[in-house]
Amino acid sequence: MHEVAIAQGVLNLAIKTARQSGAARIHRIRMRVGAMSGVVPDSLSFAFEALREGTMAAEAELAIEAIPSVGWCAGCQAEFTAEGFALECPRCHAYSRELRRGRELEMADMEVS
Repeated sequence: MHEVAIAQGVLNLAIKTARQSGAARIHRIRMRVGAMSGVVPDSLSFAFEALREGTMAAEAELAIEAIPSVGWCAGCQAEFTAEGFALECPRCHAYSRELRRGRELEMADMEVS
């Protein structure tokens, strides 16, 4: 379960950033997680809740923004929301090789005091 390592990395980054800004507590961390990132949001939340204990983020909320997979169809010249791992254009049914969104895995922002 690589979500534990990801949660630990995000927690470490959040604590380091909060300390550098002079904060005493982390209240909320918002992450953007793409559908094709390979990360299971529920597992990430579970790991974060276990790892935050005893830190300045002990009561912090982990808010996960799910980013859908969006492909690009060269034939139609249009973006489309991909279903599953197949990047098939819903209009012309051509398969695309270009994934425009869906791989994101980032800490977007956080609230501290």
